Amino acid sequence: MEDQRKGQQIKIELNDEVGQGVYSNLVVISHSPSEFVLDFVRVMPGMPKAQVKSRIILTPEHAKRLLAALNDNISRYEKQFGSVKDIDEGPAGFNPIPFGGHGGQA
Repeated sequence: MEDQRKGQQIKIELNDEVGQGVYSNLVVISHSPSEFVLDFVRVMPGMPKAQVKSRIILTPEHAKRLLAALNDNISRYEKQFGSVKDIDEGPAGFNPIPFGGHGGQA
């Protein structure tokens, strides 16, 4: 069974609407025993509310694979473009969203 899966390829299609992407500068992550929910939010200056622009629901196994893929891609990015500054490395009191809004996880 494992050998069969390695030989299979999946054709992935990306339509124009999805291909445009959705900008997000905040992600709120929650989880239950069976799933992780990632709510991608766009916070804008001067706006008292922020709207969830996209919600992605993953199994714990897929969430862990996503974490590994992000770690791998950040490592490759930093080798090419230099270190990405960690929010914790910023000045005291640094707010990742300086124009207001509630804290979240990014």
